[in-house]
Amino acid sequence: MVEVFKTNITDISTANAIIIELQQILIEANISFDLDDCDKILRIDSQDIDCQYIINHLKKLGYCCEMLDY
Repeated sequence: MVEVFKTNITDISTANAIIIELQQILIEANISFDLDDCDKILRIDSQDIDCQYIINHLKKLGYCCEMLDY
């Protein structure tokens, strides 16, 4: 399953730090950012994704995050 989120993350160092943090929670997941996209996409490919957890986690870190329909 692939879930796509709109974020306000703009720099690669922040994106990489978030990927590392999320990989510790979602060990089997393939996680990436597309910062060139206008929606600063966070893409997570995993068997089991708790989307609300991802949104809340990024919000706790001070970032905007919402699911996108694709």
